Amino acid sequence: MDDHTKTPTPPYKTDSPPSASSPVPARRRRFGWLVVALLIIAGALLWWHPWSRNDPAKAQQAGSSAGGRRGGAGLANQPQPVHVATVKQGEMPVVINSLGTVTPLANVTVKTQLNGTLMDVAFQEGQMVKKGDLLAQIDPRPYEISLRNAQGTLAKDQALLQTARLDLQRYQTLLSQDSIAKQQVDTQASLVKQYEGAVKSDQANVDTFRLDLTYARITAPVSGRVGLRQVDPGNYVTTGDTNGVVVITQLQPISVIFTTSEDNLTAILKPMRAGTKMSVTAYDRANTTALEAGYLETVDNQIDTTTGTVKLRATFANKETMLFPNQFVNTKLLVDVIKDATIVPTSAVLNGSSGAFVYVVKPDNTVTVRNVKIGPVDGERTSIKTGLQVGERVVIDGSDRLKEGAKITIPADKPKGASGASGASAAGAASGASGAHHGGRHRQQPQQ
Repeated sequence: MDDHTKTPTPPYKTDSPPSASSPVPARRRRFGWLVVALLIIAGALLWWHPWSRNDPAKAQQAGSSAGGRRGGAGLANQPQPVHVATVKQGEMPVVINSLGTVTPLANVTVKTQLNGTLMDVAFQEGQMVKKGDLLAQIDPRPYEISLRNAQGTLAKDQALLQTARLDLQRYQTLLSQDSIAKQQVDTQASLVKQYEGAVKSDQANVDTFRLDLTYARITAPVSGRVGLRQVDPGNYVTTGDTNGVVVITQLQPISVIFTTSEDNLTAILKPMRAGTKMSVTAYDRANTTALEAGYLETVDNQIDTTTGTVKLRATFANKETMLFPNQFVNTKLLVDVIKDATIVPTSAVLNGSSGAFVYVVKPDNTVTVRNVKIGPVDGERTSIKTGLQVGERVVIDGSDRLKEGAKITIPADKPKGASGASGASAAGAASGASGAHHGGRHRQQPQQ
């Protein structure tokens, strides 16, 4: 056996690179670049897909990272926009606010004082009448007949009385001549007195029927406004009718009865004893519109022990009839006026654990907390007893974002004076704008 058949010859292998003209390596390189390009495109699509951008976890992570870069100390140290007002000096009225009910000084149910047929009604419902005006007419004919009968009886008895008096004079003359017994004279004198009594009785009957004729004309006992008619003409009315003919309510003047705490009695009674007429203003149910101004008339004679309050009555001219009976009103009783009081808008006063306090603006546009002692309050104005000086500036809006030593910025449209209402409205608009400015890193220059 030959040697070349026993030992196989290894296959041919060469270390030399393939020639550039070989087509297989070129195709492999193009395929590799294509795969890379597809991977890049797929990654870009995945990155920009909407569900990837709106991922809450990514948004939270991005927000927290952004907050870490921008937040914290930077925003806390940024000046806060607020509105301020200047502490002023002026008159502060001491007012007692109460709830009251309009009560007429006279409320009369007009009833008939005799029985009869109602012939005519001379008023219109809701009409204003004066005292003595005719309201209704009852048939007077039965009472006219009775009057004439009584007058006839009176005339007859007057004639008998006159005859008896003449006979008495004759008997007295005869008695002086001792021509008649004294007993006959005494009997005649008694007869004269009997006729005198009958005449008086007849005269009383005549006056009674004349009064009935007067009662047949039903007139207004007081001046006021008539209500709805309770009976129609043609009905037989009696003195026992409970509803009467009509109800008259006096409107001018009219009163308001209101209550106040017994703690206010000292402040009310002191000027009353001095003869001071304290003014009372009645407001509508919303306590926004003044209806009528009047004066305190009187105070009740006792305190209600169940509520600890006392009733007061104020009278009003009510020329425009703005006050209506049984109307619910708010009353403001002016007790006193404090001169040269320190006044701030009510919105500037805040309440904390240590009591009432305000934020006072310092010259370097920072704020400091100042405890104050408040006095009387009149709606949008509050008087300060201690803690503030006239001319200082206090924050009236935006105080919820402040603390001791906080920096502030004052918008250019700050309200003037101590008007709490205008300051509050302007502050509300500025508060909404300040949030947008803060988000956009907008800063306003503080006013000097």
